[in-house]
Amino acid sequence: MMKFRFRRQGADPQREKLKQELFAFNKTVEHGFPNQPSALAFDPELRIMAIGTRSGAVKITSSSLTRVTVVLLLAAGDIAALGTEGGSIYFLDVTTLALLERQTLSPDEILRSVPDDYRCGKALGPVESLQGHLRDPTKILIGYSRGLLVIWNQAAQCVDHVFLGNQQLESLCWGRNSGTIISSHSDGSYAIWPMNTGSSPTLQPSVATVPYGPFPCKAINKILWRNCESGGHFIIFSGGMPRASYGDRHCVSVLRAETLVTLDFTSRIIDFFTVHSTRPEDEFDDPQALAVLLEEELVVLDLQTPGWPSVPAPYLAPLHSSAITCSAHVANVPAKLWARIVSAGEQQSPQPISSASNWPITGGRNLAQEPSQRGLLLTGHEDGTVRFWDASGVALRPLYKLSTAGLFQTDCEHADSLAQAAEDDWPPFRKVGCFDPYSDDPRLGVQKVALCKYTAQMVVAGTAGQVLVLELNDVPTEQAVSVASVDLLQDREGFTWKGHERLSPRAGPLPWPAGFQPRVLVQCLPPAAVTAVTLHAEWSLVAFGTSHGFGLFDYQRKSPVLARCTLHPNDSLAMEGPLSRVKSLKKSLRQSFRRIRKSRVSGKKRIANANSKLQEANAQLAEQACPHDIEMTPVQRRIEPRSADDSLSGVVRCLYFADTFLRDAAHHGPTMWAGTNSGSVFAYALEVPAAVAGGEKRPERAVEAVLGKEVQLMHRAPVVAIAVLDGRGRPLPEPYEASRDLAQAPDMQGGHAVLIASEEQFKVFTLPKVSAKTKFKLTAHEGCRVRKVALATFASVACEDYAETCLACLTNLGDVHVFSVPGLRPQVHYSCIRKEDISGIASCVFTRHGQGFYLISPSEFERFSLSARNITEPLCSLDISWPRDATRARVQESPKLSQANGNPSIILAPQSCDRSPDLAHKGADTPEPPESTLSPMSIDSATSADTTLDTTGDVTVEDVKDFLGSSEESERNLRNLTEDEAHTCTILIK
Repeated sequence: MMKFRFRRQGADPQREKLKQELFAFNKTVEHGFPNQPSALAFDPELRIMAIGTRSGAVKITSSSLTRVTVVLLLAAGDIAALGTEGGSIYFLDVTTLALLERQTLSPDEILRSVPDDYRCGKALGPVESLQGHLRDPTKILIGYSRGLLVIWNQAAQCVDHVFLGNQQLESLCWGRNSGTIISSHSDGSYAIWPMNTGSSPTLQPSVATVPYGPFPCKAINKILWRNCESGGHFIIFSGGMPRASYGDRHCVSVLRAETLVTLDFTSRIIDFFTVHSTRPEDEFDDPQALAVLLEEELVVLDLQTPGWPSVPAPYLAPLHSSAITCSAHVANVPAKLWARIVSAGEQQSPQPISSASNWPITGGRNLAQEPSQRGLLLTGHEDGTVRFWDASGVALRPLYKLSTAGLFQTDCEHADSLAQAAEDDWPPFRKVGCFDPYSDDPRLGVQKVALCKYTAQMVVAGTAGQVLVLELNDVPTEQAVSVASVDLLQDREGFTWKGHERLSPRAGPLPWPAGFQPRVLVQCLPPAAVTAVTLHAEWSLVAFGTSHGFGLFDYQRKSPVLARCTLHPNDSLAMEGPLSRVKSLKKSLRQSFRRIRKSRVSGKKRIANANSKLQEANAQLAEQACPHDIEMTPVQRRIEPRSADDSLSGVVRCLYFADTFLRDAAHHGPTMWAGTNSGSVFAYALEVPAAVAGGEKRPERAVEAVLGKEVQLMHRAPVVAIAVLDGRGRPLPEPYEASRDLAQAPDMQGGHAVLIASEEQFKVFTLPKVSAKTKFKLTAHEGCRVRKVALATFASVACEDYAETCLACLTNLGDVHVFSVPGLRPQVHYSCIRKEDISGIASCVFTRHGQGFYLISPSEFERFSLSARNITEPLCSLDISWPRDATRARVQESPKLSQANGNPSIILAPQSCDRSPDLAHKGADTPEPPESTLSPMSIDSATSADTTLDTTGDVTVEDVKDFLGSSEESERNLRNLTEDEAHTCTILIK
């Protein structure tokens, strides 16, 4: 038997009484325990009970009577009311951070003002809601879980009025004129209570209704009441849906007069509020907008426009409105293309015409300078959409959305029409928000995206082998889309496609809105997912690759140029497709045993060769010079060559266009390069008709492709990237850059070289002989494999005219390596992404100026910079109004935090008398505070709508006491602060 006690023990009658009660409880349930208790200790101050059993186990439990459920900051801003699960209300002095124990309001004091027949029975329960009076800050509206509503006078320390409710309470709202109280309940009803001047309790509400009855409904988690000068009022609440039919819906209902709209969201509702007038002298609320915070997005609705439309969000738009499947970055976007994309996006979501058409939430000022260059981040999604984001600054701003689903016939269209017809009656649902995690057809998923920023042409490739060539148009049109097919198997016998079917395109002319409109649809056969794509707008060519091979298409003549199958005879798994679950277990086992047998045989041969050559090596070492004359080489790991018959060895990993020397050293011309999963590189010489002088389009003659070179890497490692370097060792410019004098023309006099990056090493070959020049074995030296590669330009901080081109590489361990080009010398090495974050590593994309993006979560991109000059960091300020009688501390942190991890520093600095922060950016305009601000609200304890404190654990009043310490310590900490500081401060995020 084991006995123990807490440190704080004493002759406390309350503790002894609780101990006796617990021992009595122990005797009652002793036979029900699997291990009988043998010792017990209890501390009433910490509300902790420890139970020891005869088996030696110790169980420690915490009392939840003082768990904080509601927090309300009173109107003066110097006192916070803390409602607890036991029904007590504690008051915290915010200025001195001390609990006002004399003002503690217990349930017993409330029960004294309640009739005897209501007092008997169950307890009041937890405090569910605390609401402050707009015009009288001394009054607090208290709501208990049992349904009791109490108006407490804080100044007189007495109860002003009592409302005897019997239905379990969920939320409360106090009308602006304080003559009406609205309560919502767990049975899906809400009630309106009139304010009586008499002292007798109010027994019944004036109105009690179940808006979605009469069948059982879910609880109304939160409710708001807002009156309008034009007449009538708004009733806004969350939940309350019929439990059997729509209990799984996430809805906010907006009711005004006879108009009811049920806003249907696709993610859980966290909280909502209205933007309205909060000046006490105003007689009406006149709400301008409704803001709904969801688990996946923030939605704002304009309440002053008929129909209550949504307001486009300038920030916090959900990246993962549909699951992100690919991404690409376009740097230095021309101003003309930028304006056309922005215009197309504005036509998709026109701004509502009203006084609240602008974003109603104002918070802070952007102190960062206007970016000198525009950057686009393109994200492909599972539902077949491509979204364009403004990546020039810190926040990603949505510009335009391209949808490819309208070109195809999907299987879910008929079911969606039936479901829509069934939901048109009641309740009046309306889909709100852009977060939609459900895809109509997985074949619509976008796999690769490429954009030419000089011709406004782009390529979108999907999961079912569809390759779309699109062009930007400023006006809506109605046109048919040309369809062509490319057979990558080339009628090879013995292969049968077992995967998904191809998407069926719609026939006839189709309406297309302003923006990117499809011109040609190229269908790969078999319809496997596209693994690589590249576009050369100057030659009007697009190249694409799948797990079966690669093809070349001339979209000007709308005819295929080349199709090459890369399948190995044993690549049967490549015929099953990504959506097929058919696996050949026998073949997998056979390959595994074959691989083990080969490794054993090669190991025996190595041992025999080592024994026979051991004596010769020792003799040579004895004849050599002293050890200091020996050149030490770094230790390298031995890499086993990959088998040629591995499954999926024919997957095309990269495609590349270049104007270089392939046939001989005297003549250069268009070429196309393709790299596969088995370490094979194919180089084709292209015969592209030259464009007429002064014109951009080439003649209509056919393009020809001839195989020029074929390279097989020794270790058969997958080829990740290919790039051609000119005579000065620089990468070739993009299409139209040299011809339009937008970039320095490449050196065509010296010898060119091709850089081939595989998963294991980087290697530079001379052209046109294709002989090895330099290499770096990354896997042998570092023990990692290459996942992402890009050539980036790093500008000097000291000299603006100096820049270097280097090779940036991301490994499977999450490390970023930078190498010089073409020497392939290691420059720097950073730890960027956790090696366990496989999806983050796979989603990484580099920019041309030494930055990168990767998904830190399905809904968040993290941005990092490898360049000391090109850094994107947040720089903004936020004005906060402090209580006039409050003394505050100045908190300052170092502004130099880890920029790679995206951790900004926050500086709390006092604001000068002219309301301009003491910063270098004093010229920034200060917006005037709007008349309509956010409504003052408490943090209620509703299950979903009202924000709770459960995310931080069980926060108790005792925890607050232990954290704050004594009042003497608080006064000693604040003694050195002056009382005449300004009453507002600025938060600077840098």
